[in-house]
Amino acid sequence: MMQVHATAIVDDGAEIGEGTRIWHWVHICSGAVIGRECSLGQNVFVGNRVKIGNNVKVQNNVSVYDNVTLEDDVFCGPSMVFTNVYNPRSAVSRKDEYRNTVVRRGATLGANCTIVCGTTIGRFAFVGAGAVVNRDVPDYALMVGVPARHIGWMSEFGERLDLPLHGAAEVECKHTGDLYRLVNGRVSKVS
Repeated sequence: MMQVHATAIVDDGAEIGEGTRIWHWVHICSGAVIGRECSLGQNVFVGNRVKIGNNVKVQNNVSVYDNVTLEDDVFCGPSMVFTNVYNPRSAVSRKDEYRNTVVRRGATLGANCTIVCGTTIGRFAFVGAGAVVNRDVPDYALMVGVPARHIGWMSEFGERLDLPLHGAAEVECKHTGDLYRLVNGRVSKVS
């Protein structure tokens, strides 16, 4: 059963999956599609042309603007920021210039980070708190800083993997026993 706080506004036409929890002062626009078992924290805004998968956690004070897609199991930390226009001007309408932003399955976006529109965040990537992402992020990458730079790799469990940034290597996650392989600057889970 979906839970919607009395202060939340859910516009007619919005699609919201079973078990999703919508907290204080949330506004969900009519064209939004939100999956099952999600949590939208206090003061979250979800635009018309937004797709949110299953089991997504959007923490307090996050605005998910048009043309943003969040796949299953994404975590959006408190007060993190999405954009949808690359060069906004108040006096120039650019609604026909929105750029698509995609956050792939299992990615984590840390508190107060900014995701510049037009980027794709890879599967299970981890963007550190306060980072500014202005280019695509590979699967499993750990990104920090302004602008964000690639400093390592993360497991699906959310722990840093002892892998070099480049070359070829394998490592086992000490928490799950899953094996991760680095080849040609890309990490994949083997088992």
